Amino acid sequence: MSIKHMEGISKEIRHVFKLDTPNSTYLIGIVDEEGFVSHLYYGDRMKEDNYSGLLRIFDYPFLPSHNNRDRAAFLDSFPMEYPTHGTGDFRKDCFRIETEGGNSAVSLVFRDFEIKKGKPALAGLPATFGKDEEVSTLTLICEDIPTGIEYRLNYSVFEDLDVVTRNVEIRNRGSKNIFLTRAYSACLDMDNEDFCAITLHGSWARERKITETPIGSPMITVESKRGASSHQDNPFIAIKDRNATTDSGRVYGMNFVYSGNFMITAKEDQFGMLRVTMGISEEDFRWKLAPEESFRTPEAVLVYSNEGTGKMTRTFHDLYRKHLIRSPYKDRKRPILINNWEATYFEFNTEKLIAIAKEASSLGIEMLVMDDGWFGKRNDDTTSLGDWNVNEEKLPGGLKYLVDEVNKLGMKFGIWFEPEMISPDSDLYRAHPDWAIAIPGRDATRSRNQFVLDLSRQDVLDHTYESIASILRSANIEYVKWDMNRQLTDLGSAYLPADRMGELMHRYVLGVYSLQERLLREFPDLLLENCSGGGARFDPGMLYYSPQIWCSDDTDAIERLSIQEGTALVYPLSTMGAHVSDCPNHMTGRITPFETRGHVALAGTFGYELDVTRIPEADRKMIPSQVGTYHKYNDLVREGDYYRIASFRENGSHDCWGVVAKDRSEALFTYVKVKAGANERRRRIRFAGLDPDRIYRIEGEEGEYSGDLLMKAGYLVPNMNGDFRSRLIHLS
Repeated sequence: MSIKHMEGISKEIRHVFKLDTPNSTYLIGIVDEEGFVSHLYYGDRMKEDNYSGLLRIFDYPFLPSHNNRDRAAFLDSFPMEYPTHGTGDFRKDCFRIETEGGNSAVSLVFRDFEIKKGKPALAGLPATFGKDEEVSTLTLICEDIPTGIEYRLNYSVFEDLDVVTRNVEIRNRGSKNIFLTRAYSACLDMDNEDFCAITLHGSWARERKITETPIGSPMITVESKRGASSHQDNPFIAIKDRNATTDSGRVYGMNFVYSGNFMITAKEDQFGMLRVTMGISEEDFRWKLAPEESFRTPEAVLVYSNEGTGKMTRTFHDLYRKHLIRSPYKDRKRPILINNWEATYFEFNTEKLIAIAKEASSLGIEMLVMDDGWFGKRNDDTTSLGDWNVNEEKLPGGLKYLVDEVNKLGMKFGIWFEPEMISPDSDLYRAHPDWAIAIPGRDATRSRNQFVLDLSRQDVLDHTYESIASILRSANIEYVKWDMNRQLTDLGSAYLPADRMGELMHRYVLGVYSLQERLLREFPDLLLENCSGGGARFDPGMLYYSPQIWCSDDTDAIERLSIQEGTALVYPLSTMGAHVSDCPNHMTGRITPFETRGHVALAGTFGYELDVTRIPEADRKMIPSQVGTYHKYNDLVREGDYYRIASFRENGSHDCWGVVAKDRSEALFTYVKVKAGANERRRRIRFAGLDPDRIYRIEGEEGEYSGDLLMKAGYLVPNMNGDFRSRLIHLS
C-alpha cells in the first residue's frame, strides 16, 4: 500500500503519514499535544523515515505547548493541511462558519485516522475512481470541540500515477444549526522557492490561454462566480520553478473536479511561505448544516512532476482517461460528425438536413447532428427554450422520420439540447414562471434573451429530464450535445427557504450532475458532448459524464492553436471537441487552407461544421482523405502521450505538437507554419518522447533516423509556401 503511518517520530511530531506515488512523496504530520495537522513535504519521492527536522517547531514562536503566550504567532506561520478561520491564522483559510450566535471562528484538531484500499465515491459529485489494487485512501478524522464539527480529510493515492486527490466531509455533530460560509477542498503550504503560477484565462471564443505569473505577496486569484466554471478562468493552477520548461523542473498541478463557482488563490506570506487554496467559491455560498447533516466538498486533484510541465500534462491525461471518464466511448473512436449550426443556423428543414446528410455520407462522414432550432417556435434565439417538442413546420413527418432517413444513409443521428434554460417566450414559462431563477420584485437580467431553470427543485429536475428523455426515446438518437449559454444572476429560488437561499448555486450544479447521471443510466450507450457557449464548462467535473466537451465556439484553425494548446495542458486530446469549419471563418473572417483546418481538428474529436453541399469542390474532394487520416491515426491521438514541441503563442511564427504511442513504436507530429517570411530556410524542430535506441522511418520520405538523432539534432521541415500551412509527420 502506498500510504504509510509512522507513530512517535519525536515528542513534538506524534504521527507522520507518508503518501508515496511512483515519483513523489506527500507528508502530513500530527504535531504537538493538541494535534495540529501539518503539511510537512510534497515533492520528489523520499526513502527517509526521520522527518523531525522538516518543521520549524524549534524556531520562534515555537509550539503552543512550549509558548502558549504567542499562540497567534504560531498559527499565523505554521504550515497547515486544512487551515480554518478566526483563531489566529490570518492567511487565506479553507473553512469558515457562522453559528446561530453569529460567530465565525473554528479550529481543527486531529482525533483519529483510517487507511483503506480503494477510493469511495462522492455521492452526487463527480470524482476520480480506481480499483482496490490501483488506489488507497487515508482519512484524517478531526474535530472542532466547541461547535461539534467533525472533519474527515480524505487523501487518495494512485499506485501508478503521481497523483494525490483530496476532499473533505464536514459533519455537524453538535446540537445546533451551523452555516458553512467557506468550505474549500485543499490547501498546499510550502516555501516559495521563486515559483511561478500557470493559469488558464480567456473569454468567450478565447478560452484557456496560458498565462504565467511570478508568485509574490500580491494574491493570485483564479475564480468563477458565474454559475459555471466559465470561459474566463479554468479551475486549474500549476506552481512551477521559475525556470521550469516542458521537460525539466518541478511542477505542482492542481485541478478542481467541479463545474460551478470556484476559487483558487496563491500568495506568499510575510515569511516567504506559499499558500495555495482550492474550493467552491464563497461568493453567494452559505450552506445550512443541521445536527447530524454532512456536506462533501468536491475533489481537488494534485499532480507532481519533476520533469517539467510536459510530465504534469501526461499525468493528468492518463488519470482522466483511465480514472475519470466513464463513457464506453473513452476507449474507441468517436463517429465523425457533421453539425449543421454554422451550415444553416436556424434556417433549415427536413429537406435541407437530408441533403447535407446524403452528401456527407457519400464522403465518409458518419453522423449528422441537428443543432439549435428544431423545437417549439424556435426560428431565432428569443423563444421556446423549455418547449422540447418537435417543430413539424420545419420537420414535417416529425423527428422519427428524419432520423430514419438519416439512418438509411448509413449515418448516426445526434441532437442539440439546452436543458437548463427557459425562454420568457415559451409555453413552459407561461405555465411555470416560478421555475426560473429570479428574485421577486426585481426585473431579472436576461442573457441571450433567456432565463435559467431552478435546478435546486426536484419537480423542475423531473420535468426537464422527462422532456429530454421522451425525445431520445422517440427515435434512434445516438448523440446529444448538451449546451448551456448564459451565466447565473438574480439568485433567488421560489422553492428554497430564506435560510437555505445561499445553497442555490451549489444545488444548481448538483442538479446538472443528477440530470446527466440519470440520462446515462437510461441511455448507457449515448455519446454525450457537453458544451457551454463553447468552452465555459470545460472541466473535469463534466468529463465524468461526457467523454468530450466542445472546446470553443471559435472554430478558426489558427485561433484554435492557442485554445487547444491551453486545453491540452490539462485535458486529454480525446476530450476536445474540434471541427473543420467554413471559410472565410464565420467569427474571424480568416481564410485558412482546408488541409490545415483538418490537421488542427485532428488533434481533437474531429468533425465538420459547415454546409458540405456548398463548399468549394476542391475542399469537398479532400474530405474522404481527411476521413481516412482520422481513421488511420485516431487510436494514436486518443491513447498516446502528448508532447508540446513549439508554441505559436510564444514564438509568433509556428506551432508544433506530437502524440507518441505508449510503447514508443509510432508517433504523429503536427507542424503548422502560421506566418510566412521571405528568403526562409527550412525550420529545424526537435521531436520528443521517442525511444533514443530505435530507428524510425518518416512516412513519405526516404531514409531512416534514430530516435536519439531526431530528438537531439532534430528534423528539417520541408518548406511550405504561404501563411497557415501545415504538415503531418508520421514516424514508425
